[in-house]
Amino acid sequence: MKIIVLGAGAWGTALAASAACQAGSHAVTLWARDIAQVSLLQAQHENQRYLPGAPLPRALAFSAAPLAELDALTACADLVVVATPMAALRPMLRVLASCPAPVAWVCKGFEAPIAGAIGLLAHEIQAQVAPHLKAGVLSGPSFALEVARSQPTALVAASAHESVRQALVDAFHSPTLRVYANDDIVGVEVGGAVKNVLAIATGLCDGLGLGLNARAALITRGLAEMTRLGLALGAQATTFMGLSGLGDLVLTATGDLSRNRQVGLALAQGQSLVQVTAGLGHVAEGVYSARTVVQRAAHLGVDMPIAQAVVALLDGLLTPQQAVADLMGREPTVEQLDGTS
Repeated sequence: MKIIVLGAGAWGTALAASAACQAGSHAVTLWARDIAQVSLLQAQHENQRYLPGAPLPRALAFSAAPLAELDALTACADLVVVATPMAALRPMLRVLASCPAPVAWVCKGFEAPIAGAIGLLAHEIQAQVAPHLKAGVLSGPSFALEVARSQPTALVAASAHESVRQALVDAFHSPTLRVYANDDIVGVEVGGAVKNVLAIATGLCDGLGLGLNARAALITRGLAEMTRLGLALGAQATTFMGLSGLGDLVLTATGDLSRNRQVGLALAQGQSLVQVTAGLGHVAEGVYSARTVVQRAAHLGVDMPIAQAVVALLDGLLTPQQAVADLMGREPTVEQLDGTS
C-alpha cells in the first residue's frame, strides 16, 4: 500500500513508523508543514521533539510539500491519514475534499465552536466540508511512544464505509498492532473526545490523594457520562464497553504518559491552567474540548456532572477541593447500566 500520513507530531510519526516497519508491504510518506522539521527528520531519522529515543525506520519517506500540492502527493495513495490536532482538521479536510483514496483522522475531541455554533465531532466536520470523501477514524487506547517502540497495542478502525475500515486494517494491522473494525463512528469519536475530559478529573483525584476507591468511582461514573452523551448523539451502547470507550478511558485516566491526566495532577498541586499548558509542550485536547462536551450535552439534555466540574475548574470557578465536594454532595440516585443515569 501507498500510505500518506499528514502531520508529524507524536501520533502521526508513530503510526507512519509502525506502517513502514512492515517490510515490503507499504510505501509510507510522513508529511509535515515545516520544512525545517522535515529536514531534521531526514537527517536524524528520529523525531527528537515529539518521540525522542524512538528511531524511525529507514524505509520511511518524508515530505514538506506545500498545502497547494497535497493533491499531487495523495493522488496515487491507497490511504491518507490526517494526524493533525482537532483545530487543524477542518482546513485539512477542505484540502482533501476531492481525494480519491480513503481518508482517516486520528485526532480526538470536539472542534471549538465557530461563530457561536455548537462544536462538532470530526465526522460532522467532514460532512460539512468534504461530504464526498470516503472517510473514518482510527482510535483506541494508545500512547504514541509505545506504538513507536512496537509495544503491543489494539486500535479501532471506524467508518460507515467498509472500504475505509479495511484500508486501515490492511495498513496498520501487524504482530504488535491489532486493528479491529467497527461501523459506529459516532461512538468511537465520542469515546475518544470525552475520555480526555475525564482524564483531567482523574488526574485531579489522584493529585489530591483521594485514593483508589475514588479513582475507580470516577472512572466508572465517567464512563456512564460518556455513554449517555454517545447514545444521545446516535451511538451504539456496546461501543463504550470496547477499546475506544472503556479501554481508552482507563489508559488516559491512569497512564502517566497521558497529557490530560498530567493537567489534572498539576491543577491539584495548585498550578494555574496557564502554567500547566505552558509546561506540557504538547496539546492536551481535554482542555480545549471540555467546554464543547458540556455544551453539546446541555443542548441534548444530557447530565454530565463530572465534565461540568472539569469546565468549572478550568475556568477558575472552582478550586480542586470545591470540585470534589460538589460531586460528592450530589443527591443520591439509582445506578443504571444502560447509560441513562
